[in-house]
Amino acid sequence: MVSHIADLLDKPRELELLYRENKAGFQREFDRIYPEISTHPVAQVWYERLNYSPVSPVTSGNYWFLIITCFLAGFLAKLPDFFPIAEEFYYPRNIGFVVFPFLIATFVRQRNTPVRTLSFIGMLIALVCVWINVLPDTASSDTVILACIHVPLLLWSVLGFTFASNHTGLRIEFLRYNGELLVMTGIILIAGGLLTAITLGLFELINLNIQEFYFRYIVIWGLASAPLVGTFLVQNQPQLVDKVSPVIARVFSPLVLITLIAYLTAVLYTGKDPYTDRDFLIVFNLLLIGVMAIVFFAVAERSGTRSGRFHLMVLTGIAVAAILVNGIALSAILFRIGEWGITPNRMAVMGGNILILINLLIVALRLLQTLLYQKPVLVVEESIARFLPIYAVWTCVVVFLFPLLFQFR
Repeated sequence: MVSHIADLLDKPRELELLYRENKAGFQREFDRIYPEISTHPVAQVWYERLNYSPVSPVTSGNYWFLIITCFLAGFLAKLPDFFPIAEEFYYPRNIGFVVFPFLIATFVRQRNTPVRTLSFIGMLIALVCVWINVLPDTASSDTVILACIHVPLLLWSVLGFTFASNHTGLRIEFLRYNGELLVMTGIILIAGGLLTAITLGLFELINLNIQEFYFRYIVIWGLASAPLVGTFLVQNQPQLVDKVSPVIARVFSPLVLITLIAYLTAVLYTGKDPYTDRDFLIVFNLLLIGVMAIVFFAVAERSGTRSGRFHLMVLTGIAVAAILVNGIALSAILFRIGEWGITPNRMAVMGGNILILINLLIVALRLLQTLLYQKPVLVVEESIARFLPIYAVWTCVVVFLFPLLFQFR
């Protein structure tokens, strides 16, 4: 690698690809030969890049923005307590609005979003909010239930648009942010759970029962604030998760592959039938979504060490297993449609499965190309990033068109 670095100083793209293939090895060798190439301007730029400290100064304005958004998120989470709004109507339709608008506002503020783009984002959020709340109030409408389920996904897509706009490269950064946010939010919730247990135990020792008040207000506000605090830490203190997330991705990827193979083997052994067992089919689809998310997260969080080839082999195995799961789930949906006809639920699941299958096939192909032909991992990232808007379009179809096409059934 030493000779490669020196030879590629005048070829920025090739140098970048070399860095992405083996980040740790690149930095180690670069630091070793830097005294010999320190007069080259490109080497000086790379030195600053590799040795830059990611700790960002946090202004009081950032703290106040976090406090205000956490307060507003908690207020929206408790809105049925302050106004005569039925909880069974409010929460299924509006749970996504408790957090996502404030996450969107965080990145709008951070990126100095142009007024025109900001207006589009604001109008889209308002449209979704009005639409989901004017749909018929009926618990028996599958299309309304589907719309409620997909609204958080649609708001997540708006968050992705705010984060990355039309820049394909930033979409992988968005997936990486999601993975890091899950890690940080999980840590915050674990710490909050320990604090809750200690607080309730201390008050119980002095014969004060604060459990109902604590869960009704403190816990709800804390749950609504956790993703916002997690985002604040990810954005302002990236060193907290930069080392943790890649390790989690690398440790859990082989475990996921082993678990997935064991599960599919157990399904064959027990004779479970997703073609006639609706609940089992739902679990199968949830498994598929979870596995796909793990593949995307692991690709986004790859750390580029020398074990990268093994990591790619594991990801390829997971992608192939996910394609098998998707094939079974999709054939089961088609079987149920052929036997019992078209319903909103079956159409929504079928459409989602088809999109996931296409995406997984492309990702698996790119992973194989990376393994067999030494293609840069960048092509895998691009295959994921370019497909994300298609999921957003399908989500819009389910939220806005399904209720009309199926006449609110």
